[in-house]
Amino acid sequence: MLLAMPALWCLATYWCSTSNGRTIWRQVSYLTWGVLQERVMTRSYGATATTPGERFTDSQFLVLMNRVLALMVAGLYCVLCKQPRHGAPMYRYSFASLSNVLSSWCQYEALKFVSFPTQVLAKASKVIPVMLMGKLVSRRSYEHWEYLTAGLISIGVSMFLLSSGPEPRSSPATTLSGLILLAGYIAFDSFTSNWQDALFAYKMSSVQMMFGVNFFSCLFTVGSLLEQGALLEGTRFMGRHSEFAAHALLLSVCSACGQLFIFYTIGQFGAAIFTIIMTLRQAFAILLSCLLYGHTVTVVGGLGVAVVFAALLLRVYARGRLKQRGKKAVPIESPVQKV
Repeated sequence: MLLAMPALWCLATYWCSTSNGRTIWRQVSYLTWGVLQERVMTRSYGATATTPGERFTDSQFLVLMNRVLALMVAGLYCVLCKQPRHGAPMYRYSFASLSNVLSSWCQYEALKFVSFPTQVLAKASKVIPVMLMGKLVSRRSYEHWEYLTAGLISIGVSMFLLSSGPEPRSSPATTLSGLILLAGYIAFDSFTSNWQDALFAYKMSSVQMMFGVNFFSCLFTVGSLLEQGALLEGTRFMGRHSEFAAHALLLSVCSACGQLFIFYTIGQFGAAIFTIIMTLRQAFAILLSCLLYGHTVTVVGGLGVAVVFAALLLRVYARGRLKQRGKKAVPIESPVQKV
């Protein structure tokens, strides 16, 4: 199945000349990215009948590959397409870059300690800590439907975590370390979004933001890998296992191109449609992961997943109604650098 992913990628590229094709391509990119992320971090390479193979363990190296490809894609896009005059101080990108690197590292590391469906649900429930921080720090008030949907998300996630069936031997069981890493991912990712929102005051384009953040992310990850002596080891692992090299490269391509299609979707269809598409993509990612990697989901767990995504879609519907009435809703998070 994994070997068919490049073929799907090429097929989706054919449809990029139409808006529907771009939407299909983005979904294929993200679903492929999710499948490969779990494959790279939780399965062995080079296994034979007599040897168990070895696993890739350095999440920073994967972060570096993702950021290098994203930097190249954003740079090429800026050269080929006219961009607004850049006025932001370059150093200001470094804060979002550091938090973005840390959130990506937490995301990859968490897969060593939690299953992929658990990670996806944790991402879907980010609205809960965001509301708590808004209430405590900003004294922000929320509508009744926001409390209702946050409560439904909490119930759905609890149903899934407390009723999970036995995992296959090759899949990680949910541990405290994994939950801490997921909490770190949510915290760093929230800071990245808020800092990027502030940077947009300089009237830059999303692709310029993508280039600036990834430029500093490359510097941070290269410096860290060199200091630890891990850059050469990651390169050697790629040399020993060509399958890993192909997976890591396709993972990075899907991550980088998926970001560009995020910007296109929001520009053409709006943030509400984007949120619906991303919510459905997360549901498909859980289903695909269960089919490919044998994760067991009980009936109660399945109902919990359904409750979470129903609550997310309810939030989108309620925001749309508020917008029609001219009332101010809580802004949707900036979608930049979500992969």
